[in-house]
Amino acid sequence: MTRISTTKSILRFAFSALFALAAMAASLTANAQARIKDIAEFEGIRENQLIGYGLVVGLNGTGDGLRNAPFTKQSLEAMLERLGVNTRAGSSQTKNVAAVMVTANLPAFSRQGMRIDVTVSTLGDAKSLQGGTLLVTPLMGADGEVYAVGQGPVASGFTAGGEAATVTKGVPTAGRIANGAIVEREVPFELASLTNVRLRLRNPDLTTSRRIAQAVNAHLGAAASRPVDPGTVHLDIPAPYRNNLVGLMTEIEQLNVIPDVPARVVIDEKSGVIVMGKDVRVDTVAIAHGNLTIRVTETPQVSQPSAFSATGTTTTVARTDVQVDEAKDRKLVVLERGVSLQNLVDGLNGLGVSPRDLITILQTIKAAGALQAEIQML
Repeated sequence: MTRISTTKSILRFAFSALFALAAMAASLTANAQARIKDIAEFEGIRENQLIGYGLVVGLNGTGDGLRNAPFTKQSLEAMLERLGVNTRAGSSQTKNVAAVMVTANLPAFSRQGMRIDVTVSTLGDAKSLQGGTLLVTPLMGADGEVYAVGQGPVASGFTAGGEAATVTKGVPTAGRIANGAIVEREVPFELASLTNVRLRLRNPDLTTSRRIAQAVNAHLGAAASRPVDPGTVHLDIPAPYRNNLVGLMTEIEQLNVIPDVPARVVIDEKSGVIVMGKDVRVDTVAIAHGNLTIRVTETPQVSQPSAFSATGTTTTVARTDVQVDEAKDRKLVVLERGVSLQNLVDGLNGLGVSPRDLITILQTIKAAGALQAEIQML
């Protein structure tokens, strides 16, 4: 009875371990999946950029100097003339006006009367936009048509201080107006009339585009989707969805796929940031890293003649001390073939290298042909 009981306990433990491993594998696979909505987007559904030129008024002496910014003076005079005020004969020296560029993004399917945010940036020598108000400014698209009109108080950073110190928060010469523009023209786009749509991948990849097409076909039960190139998946609208294209697009966005990315090491040499993908592999390679430090110390000394001496002058004599320190305890570290990212990081950390040295090591491993990944420098 004891042996049978022990055998049952062992089997029960084994099945429990296998179940735990299977659950862990399923969990890792589920975590690796991503919605199509997060890795791709439908062509045609996008924002459009708008731009305009306007004036911000009401500044507390922090606007453009009209002598240094003649375009601000011309714009101010033209605006006042449109309002029936003749200022050509006088010479205005106000510093409460600033010429600005106004930018905004027109969302897809924006309708007349909707409000969008705008960004305001100075053109001249204005010191701050704090407390200013943007006057009516037409915002045009790339085709030269006006799609929105912006106006409203500008929210920006500020500068405060006295004669000895100054504190600046944010960027005083740039600001934002929440809901500061009203859409006046719509971008014509009939979504319901389409017979096919295209999915554009945010990170083009052949394997990912094929997986997206397979996931869509499996969901629809028909070969309606096919990859065109690494960044595009073509989808013919099935007959049952001809009058419900929005429903089809919603269902496709929620499908899960496992995106595939190339092995890549991204290096920002200016800041010393290194990012490595999970598929980075290294062939068998030996690495030795030594620290060489050269220390130069300047200790100038003053040489002067004896007291009450009739000859001689006081001079400064340079004294330079140069020391060279080379680490003697650095050893040769061997990384075996096919090591993972974790092994690579552990091995390089074991050498005690800094991020700057790590950049050089990775570039050297790549030059030796042992790093199976692409190095991208920012």
